[in-house]
Amino acid sequence: MRVRAATAADLPLLEELWRTFAAEVPPSAHVEVDEEQELREIAGLVRDGIALLAEGDDGTVQGFALAHRTGARAGELTDLYVVPAARRAGVARALVHDVASQLKEEGIAHVELDVQTSNDAARSVYARWGFQEHRVVLVAPLDALMSRLEPSEPGDQLGVVFVQTDDFTAVERAAKAFAPRIGSSRVEVDAPVGGWIAVRDTVAAHDPTALRRLTREISARLGSVVISLGIEAGAVVRLAALDRGSVVDEYLSVPEFHGPLPPGDVIALAANPTVLRRLTGADPAKVRAVVRTASSPADLPPPLEHAAAIAATLGLPAVDR
Repeated sequence: MRVRAATAADLPLLEELWRTFAAEVPPSAHVEVDEEQELREIAGLVRDGIALLAEGDDGTVQGFALAHRTGARAGELTDLYVVPAARRAGVARALVHDVASQLKEEGIAHVELDVQTSNDAARSVYARWGFQEHRVVLVAPLDALMSRLEPSEPGDQLGVVFVQTDDFTAVERAAKAFAPRIGSSRVEVDAPVGGWIAVRDTVAAHDPTALRRLTREISARLGSVVISLGIEAGAVVRLAALDRGSVVDEYLSVPEFHGPLPPGDVIALAANPTVLRRLTGADPAKVRAVVRTASSPADLPPPLEHAAAIAATLGLPAVDR
């Protein structure tokens, strides 16, 4: 295998390789590629930048690399591609080595490249070669961004704690004792319905952190099963199930609503039908059908309607504002 400089005569070959590369690793959905502009840039790099081709011993083309200077001491590796049949044979390494050698001869000290976050294989290779993240580009669909930035209406907020007991006095005492700690002076405790007592607090209804603290405190004090239902940012529904003060299940209708999460955390924020059946007696099939997650609030019923359906599925008292 040898690496050589590409010439103007190689442009048709480079264009073909680039199209193959683009088909194999398509750009992100938000990126609109102008093919003619891309091909003009390739021609420009062949003329004024660094354009390399890797060839096998039989003369077949195995890959290409393109790079150019971006500043007094910086350069960019814009393209690197190896055909599938030649992978894992050191072709990419040889191409990047020669790119780096030429950049160094030009007095360049650092080289950067762009890679999609989903391209785990490439990122792993680049990390072994010494590339490190120095900036992160974040992308958001405008419709989703605007929906999350819209001011929440008061009616879009909800925070209710359901305690599995008929002991109204004990629940009222625990709720009123803890309410001042979250800055509340008014807490309402409903009469038992179906073995559950609902606790409503205006502060907890508008502050998810306060709702979590109120839920944990009541569950720990009474040694009871307690379930909270809340609406966050007027858009997503969160459920927390606790037993004697410990969280045994947690659900968020759009797991990554507040930001990207590791895959394991996304899965963990889906409701567990087995646990909820043990705590409430709910039908697991109905739990899976109703207490479901989505990638966007638009893919689910309106939050108050969704919270009400969840409460009904679990046999909790009716949810309202």
